[in-house]
Amino acid sequence: MHQPPTFTVDGDAIREERMQAGLEISDLAAAAGISRRYLSHLENGTRNRMRPRRYTALRAALNSTDERLLAPQRTDAPKERPDG
Repeated sequence: MHQPPTFTVDGDAIREERMQAGLEISDLAAAAGISRRYLSHLENGTRNRMRPRRYTALRAALNSTDERLLAPQRTDAPKERPDG
């Protein structure tokens, strides 16, 4: 089954941006068109994936950037195999 595209977000960055903007969690949730509970889950790390439309609305409500809100991409280096 095909999974829809999602953005992996950094919950700590979302919280920091919200607090710097002087917004309560319920105010930001309303501005972004998402539930307070969903936003709370994003901020505390219970959830970290967002669909594009919701993510774009959250980013706009915070007047923020992808660089600030998206979680760093993992770059797992391949493990070396022992010789022998």
